[in-house]
Amino acid sequence: MKFYAISQNHLYQKVYKSGARKSSRTITVFVMKDRAAALLEKQNPQKEKLNRVGISVSKKVGDAVHRNRAKRLIREAYRQIDKLYGIKRGFLVVICPKIECTVRKEGDVYEDMLYCLTSLNMLCGNKSCETHGNHQPPKNNVPTDYLDSDSDVK
Repeated sequence: MKFYAISQNHLYQKVYKSGARKSSRTITVFVMKDRAAALLEKQNPQKEKLNRVGISVSKKVGDAVHRNRAKRLIREAYRQIDKLYGIKRGFLVVICPKIECTVRKEGDVYEDMLYCLTSLNMLCGNKSCETHGNHQPPKNNVPTDYLDSDSDVK
């Protein structure tokens, strides 16, 4: 799936002000229903709803190298969760990494994003998802390529 970015500042402000929020150790996720989803669905060649995702990294996170690393980790975790579980479509999603994001491993960011999206009821789950299509999650909740060798999850 292509990563569609939020490009207007007023959309970020709307999501911050009136969207649902969930925080974890490494990230904070804001979610709000996208009012322009129907219009974007008509313009999309595949004729399906899309999520517009924004990643907002403050200078508190670190210098440019650390900020870019945080954005890469978040993009990859979002892609993996969408691929394995399916994320509901037609929403504005803003993800803000915390300082802790730059010192944690990719698996930690993945688990935190999975926790936040699950808490916000953004995953399609076991039943078919009307906004994403028929999508069954795998038996194992965490993919093995994100686990450390010393992890106790099997």
